[in-house]
Amino acid sequence: MRPNRTRLQHLMRLGTGAFLLSLAIPATAAKVTLDPSNWSHPAGDACVSCHEKASAGLAQQWHDSAHAKAGVNCMDCHQAEAAEPDAREHEGQIIATIVSPKDCGRCHTVEFEEQQGSVHAEAHAIIAERIPALAHNLTGPAMQASGCDQCHGSVVKVRGDGTLDPDTWPNSGIGRINPDGSKGSCSSCHGRHLFSKAQAREPEACVRCHSGPDSPDKEIFEASKHGMLYASQRHQMNLDADQWVAGKDYTAAPTCTTCHMGAAGKLPPTHDVGLRNAWSLNTPVSEQQYLVILDDGSKIEMPASADVPKRGSEVRKADGSLAKVKSVADPKRRRQAMTLVCQECHGKTFTEAFMRQFDNVVELYNTKFGIPARAIMAELYDRGLLTPLPFDEPIEFTYWELWHDEGARGRHGASMMSPNHAWWEGMYLVGRNFYSRFLPQVREVAGADAQAIIDRHVGSSEQHQWLNRPGELNPILGFGAGEGGDG
Repeated sequence: MRPNRTRLQHLMRLGTGAFLLSLAIPATAAKVTLDPSNWSHPAGDACVSCHEKASAGLAQQWHDSAHAKAGVNCMDCHQAEAAEPDAREHEGQIIATIVSPKDCGRCHTVEFEEQQGSVHAEAHAIIAERIPALAHNLTGPAMQASGCDQCHGSVVKVRGDGTLDPDTWPNSGIGRINPDGSKGSCSSCHGRHLFSKAQAREPEACVRCHSGPDSPDKEIFEASKHGMLYASQRHQMNLDADQWVAGKDYTAAPTCTTCHMGAAGKLPPTHDVGLRNAWSLNTPVSEQQYLVILDDGSKIEMPASADVPKRGSEVRKADGSLAKVKSVADPKRRRQAMTLVCQECHGKTFTEAFMRQFDNVVELYNTKFGIPARAIMAELYDRGLLTPLPFDEPIEFTYWELWHDEGARGRHGASMMSPNHAWWEGMYLVGRNFYSRFLPQVREVAGADAQAIIDRHVGSSEQHQWLNRPGELNPILGFGAGEGGDG
C-alpha cells in the first residue's frame, strides 16, 4: 500500500452490478475532489527542478497536465513505503518507479475498480500459456519482452537493489502484473506524464496494440464509414472536453472509446473495455459471452456453452478462492448496452439490422469453418496423428492462421463495418485456405483415414455441397465449366 493518505472521494460512484442499463445514473465521468492538504508533497518541487534539466520533455508534460494544475506533483504519485517490493531510495526519498493502477486508484477509485475487473487487466493471463510456443519456440525468448509483453503486459520483476529487471521493464502492457499485485497500466492509454483524456479518446491510443493479423482494428476502423468520418471531422470531436457524452458533447464520429467505454445518452462511461461485447471474436469458435460479477468486485467471462452460475451461488476463482455471485449479465444485456451507443447516431431499425448482419457472419464462420476445423484438429490429436508439441507440423500453422488471423479479421470486419476486411481480407481467405491448404493437409496427415474424418465433420454439411456442383458458373474462367472458350 502506498502512503497513508486520506482516500479522496468521488462526486459519483458507479456500482459494479449496475454497469449496463443504469439509466438513472448521469452519463458523466467520475470526478475527483482534491483536498490540497492531501497533495503537494514538499519534496515534489525538488523533483521538478532536477527533471527540468535531466529530462525536460517529461517535466514539460507534467507542467501541461491536469495533475499539475490540481497541485499533484511527482512525489504524490511516486512516493512509496520502504517495505514495498519495488521501493528504493532516490535523492533522499523512498520512491517506486512504477505508478500502478492501485496508486492511481487512490484518487480515481471508480476507474480503478472497473479496470481491475476488465478484460484488459487479464491481457497477460489470457496468453500466458501461449508465450513459450509463440515467442520462444518460433523465434527466441528475447521476442517476449519486445513483442508479446509490450501489449499484453509483463510480470515486472524487482532486483535485489530495488531496481526493475530490464527483461520485464520498461513495459506499459495493458495487462502488466505490477510488483504491488495490481494488474495493468493506466499509461498504456493515458501516456505519462501528461495523462491526457484527449489522448485516450483518440483511436491511436488503441491501435498500438489493436492492429495486425490477430487484432486488426486499426485497419478496419480506418476503412469503415466511422473511420472516414473521424478522419474528415476530427476537428469537431471536442476531445479535450471535461465530459464526453456521445450525442451531446460530440456528434461528428465515434472512436474506439465511444463504443467500448464512452458515455452515450444515459449510458454511463466505464473503464471495463469489454463490458459491451456480446461475442468472443478472437477464439477458434465464437461464443456469446456471459459476464459473472462477484461480490468482491471481480468478474468472470463465461461462454454461453458453460454452466453459468446463478446469482447468490458460490464460484471458485482462478486463484482457488471462493466468491459469491452478485449478478450475471447475459449476452442480450451486453448487446443492449452497445446498442444504446449506436442509437445516438442511428435509428433502432438500422441498428438492429446491422447487428443481425454481424451475427450472421459470426454464425457463418462458426458453422462452416470454425466448428468443423476445430473438430478435425481434435480428432487428429486424439488419434495420435499429430504430436502434442505446438507448431511442429505445417497443419498447425494453417489452423492457427485460419482462426487467429483470417477468421478474426473477418469477424472483426463485420463487427466494425469494413466490407473489405469482412470479405477479401477475412472470410475469403478463410474459405480459400480451408479448402486449398487445411483439407489437403488433413489428407496428408491422416492418409487412408482422411476422407472418413473429413466426411464426418464437413461432408454432411449443406454449406460444403457446392463442391459437388461442378457445372456452375466459373468466375475464374469467366464462363460456365461446360461452355468452353473461343479456342
